[in-house]
Amino acid sequence: MKRKKKGIYIFIITLIFVIFLGVIAAVLLFRGSLGNIFQPESLWDEDTEQSTGDIPEIEDTESETVDTALPESESTASESETQASTEAETETETLQYVNYLEESGVLELPVSGASGYAAIKLNLREKPDTNSALIKELAPGTGFTILSEEGDWWNVEADGTTGWVYHKYCMINLPDVVPSIVYDDTNSYASIFRSSGKDIPEITGQQLYNVYTYNERLGYDEYIMPVLYGMAKKICAAQQKALSEGNTLVIYETYRPYEVQKQVVTQLTALTKTDEQVNAGINTEPWSMEWFINTNVSNHQKGYAMDVSLAKVDAREVKMSGIYGYEDVTEYTLHTMPTAMHELSNAAVSMSQPVSSKDAEAWKSVEPAETMNTEALLLRQYCTDAGLTPLASEWWHFNDLDCAGDIDGQNPAGQFYIESCYSRVAQ
Repeated sequence: MKRKKKGIYIFIITLIFVIFLGVIAAVLLFRGSLGNIFQPESLWDEDTEQSTGDIPEIEDTESETVDTALPESESTASESETQASTEAETETETLQYVNYLEESGVLELPVSGASGYAAIKLNLREKPDTNSALIKELAPGTGFTILSEEGDWWNVEADGTTGWVYHKYCMINLPDVVPSIVYDDTNSYASIFRSSGKDIPEITGQQLYNVYTYNERLGYDEYIMPVLYGMAKKICAAQQKALSEGNTLVIYETYRPYEVQKQVVTQLTALTKTDEQVNAGINTEPWSMEWFINTNVSNHQKGYAMDVSLAKVDAREVKMSGIYGYEDVTEYTLHTMPTAMHELSNAAVSMSQPVSSKDAEAWKSVEPAETMNTEALLLRQYCTDAGLTPLASEWWHFNDLDCAGDIDGQNPAGQFYIESCYSRVAQ
């Protein structure tokens, strides 16, 4: 009986062993078909009975889920911390420069380091005193670097010599002290002088002089735009008002050499003799050619005139000169004005009738020309509120008659070219 039971046990064990071997063999032989039974339905193609995908795709999906598994609250907090850190850094950078305009209330950058120019023959003296010893004379148009200011005097370096000059008779390079203004001296690369919309032969499209050069103080190429020192302060005031309302001055010309003035007069005069329309636009009463291009020495040669337009500021940024930060207009859109800039004809008049350009008050009693639009009147307001005087015949032209009172008696002639920049980083 015991032998019989023992045989049964051996049979059962052997059967189990054979079944086990059979299962292993089946798995090895039919591994691909059996695997499909356990794959997701979406990965199975019933027509071909082949897998349409594989397990790694599922693993990739899981991996992407892990990458973005940070709780939303923690993610938001991290972004907020990054933004706060960036804002803190920006604020720190903002506090690292000196705002000279806030300190002085007059100019955007200090006078020291700026380029200056003699408007007339100047005495260079040892001390800021008219009784001080004379070092040498500076010819009209001589350029120099301004080192410092004391009362009505500048300590300057001219041709390697240091001394003092009376700054009421000096021009200063406007971009050196009011860099936020947009400068575009078209006469320095392609003149846009026209009359009744017509080109002036040998003038329109021509380079009449060259004042575009590298400015070490600003760190980029810029136009040289000299005006008498007193006028620069008023222009700065006009610019600050414009900036506060989202606008900017766009200056096309300040100092103009007398020789260039004569060239324009000569060519325009010749054109009036051959073109009736141009002649009528220039010489119809109460206007005449001298209202549009002075046949003698003009205020441009004397250093107290500027041709300016107005633009809307689209973008601005802070730039540096030494320790001083200043606002720079990087993008702008010109406002529509009564005519194009430098349209020499009665289409450009700003007043209904002529008034003396030497009278600081006369313009107030005359109605604006019918063509003066809102933008042109706004430009006038910025400039006149700062103490400048408009010209009856050109909407773009403004004078500083206070400076005229200082220098006219010295007979400035403007018979020189200014083509060199002596500017250094603001001190």
